[in-house]
Amino acid sequence: MSATVFTNARLIDPEAQSDAPGSLLVRDGVIEGIDAPAPEGAAVIECDGRALAPGIIDWGVKIGEPGERHKESFRSAGLAAAAGGVTTIIARPDTMPPIDTPESLEFVTRRAADAPVNIRHMAALTKVREGREMVEIGFLTDAGAVAFTDGVRQVADTRLLSRCMTYARGLGALIVGHPQDAGLSRGTAATSGKFASIYGIPAVSPMAEVIGLDRDLALAAMTGCRWHADQITTARALPALRRARDAGLDVTAGISIHHLTLNEYDVGDYRTFFRFTPPLRSEDDRLAMVQAVADGLIDVIASFHTPQDEESKRLPFEAAAPGAVGLQTLLPAAMRLYHQGGLSLPQLWRAMSLNPAKRLGLPGGRLSKGAPADLVLFDPDAPFVLDRFTLLSKSKNTPFDGARLEGRVLGTWVAGRRVFGGAP
Repeated sequence: MSATVFTNARLIDPEAQSDAPGSLLVRDGVIEGIDAPAPEGAAVIECDGRALAPGIIDWGVKIGEPGERHKESFRSAGLAAAAGGVTTIIARPDTMPPIDTPESLEFVTRRAADAPVNIRHMAALTKVREGREMVEIGFLTDAGAVAFTDGVRQVADTRLLSRCMTYARGLGALIVGHPQDAGLSRGTAATSGKFASIYGIPAVSPMAEVIGLDRDLALAAMTGCRWHADQITTARALPALRRARDAGLDVTAGISIHHLTLNEYDVGDYRTFFRFTPPLRSEDDRLAMVQAVADGLIDVIASFHTPQDEESKRLPFEAAAPGAVGLQTLLPAAMRLYHQGGLSLPQLWRAMSLNPAKRLGLPGGRLSKGAPADLVLFDPDAPFVLDRFTLLSKSKNTPFDGARLEGRVLGTWVAGRRVFGGAP
């Protein structure tokens, strides 16, 4: 039996919402207790007062296998995740071809064994993500799918989505929606307003999100299914989400770290690394979203890691591929919210680790006895200037290139085994 004790740590416990000094005992890959006596012969890791928290569970990561392995492989994504303190990746099904059959799910599950971190998979909700025919939700659930989504493609056929939700409810499956009205959003690259008009960028009103959310919440109420909004990014959508919660619907919501730390003005020099789906919002919206995370109305923060090669980004702003890599920048970007006073470390880890685990039925996200020893040791105050070419992802499309950030990962452990920051 192997035992490791992390001493002199600053323990970030998202369940207890506490941030306090202490030690953590790990035995055989499982957390045995906080401030428990160290057994004889245990390995000792001196934390020097640095923060020790549950590993991040990053929900909504795009990996390029199959079809776009030149952008990201399971191994490169896993290495980037380990360097970023991410111990579990929840992969999206928007590959080429999409993950919409038990056979394709089995293939990516085998391929994911190359990665040094845990990787779980979502499956497509409709075949080929075309919004015409429901996938075999039952078979895919049996094969290990943790949720079902068509990614950034909203299912436009309301009748079909209703059938999907009804079927999912019977199986207890979770559906992840992208609440953006497809008709209004098509062909746009910015949020409508004075800024988009001056720069001549095709724009969409934030009301597209409200319209999409209202429809999906109505269907969730009608069918009683478990539903999660991948990203809520505008303050105008929050009242509907709050009403649904108050009515007892089984609905949750997430947001990307980019929408919490950047706003529409960052697009200023047309740099395509700032092109996202949905587009970056106003500063008022950004601040409202930070408060919604603090209040617990927004449940999950994720990177929405979307690797794109140089050719996909060297295009006019509206023609460039959307998205940014984020596995390795999620933690330091989140430290901006901590240092600005918007969110405490326990609040951040509630959204980046505990809540994703609870919603997806995973055992991690906790420092409690019996939880897997998926851990990250980091210095929240360590400053650095990000050079995108130092990232371990195959693609280097990050909006934080050249930015001054704080928060360095010092070590990452998966099931008690060190996967970053020292000898394994």
